[in-house]
Amino acid sequence: MSSFRVRIGPVIFNLRSPYRGLIAETRSLYRDYPQGFAGEVYDFAVEARPTSALRRFIKPSLTFGGDFTLDEIVPVERRLGLLGFEMAINLQMALGYLRHAVIHAASAARDEEAVLITGESGSGKSTLSALLSYSAGWRHLGDELALLSVGGPLELHPYPRPIGLKNESIAEMEGRAPADRFGPLLTETVKGDVRHLLPPKPALDAMQTPAQPRLIISPHFQPNAEPGFRRMTESEC
Repeated sequence: MSSFRVRIGPVIFNLRSPYRGLIAETRSLYRDYPQGFAGEVYDFAVEARPTSALRRFIKPSLTFGGDFTLDEIVPVERRLGLLGFEMAINLQMALGYLRHAVIHAASAARDEEAVLITGESGSGKSTLSALLSYSAGWRHLGDELALLSVGGPLELHPYPRPIGLKNESIAEMEGRAPADRFGPLLTETVKGDVRHLLPPKPALDAMQTPAQPRLIISPHFQPNAEPGFRRMTESEC
């Protein structure tokens, strides 16, 4: 069983699998994140394992176990193991992380002030957070989950996973971010093409530094639509 430990924001994950190649791929994706922590207690464990002894070698498929699981999660092909790890990591945070309020949102900071980007899947949260990071100089805090302090000062705590770009967003960011910040292209997933983009190195170096939320936006993507905006009501916020 191969494994490694990695810190993402305030959390240490222990990732393991009998597939050494998958662990090597995942370690490479997280190459700029703090790794090691052999003498420390980790927060969550995630394991990628074959669905059966036979399926380890013939048309390999993986199921993902962890401290928190959902019965309806289906196995993924071995070639999509990296995506499966990312989904399982997010699941641990969504179901088990209790130190902050966990919100389905992206976030970015400029100096000490942050914007919270909410919306349904496909609305453009990840793309917008990537554009803010690589085209506007903002500090990436997260593209999928935002960690909001409970009690005391209102703060957003970074959880800067690799940004999960999908379909047309991949080419958009390939023209804006350095080539060595991208993970492998994963095709024919349930959401189409997926490619992970590492946040800029300064964002990872500062992932223990919170920011104060000052603005909430809720993007809605529609092809060929004219740009527009309206103020959110207090109840929407």
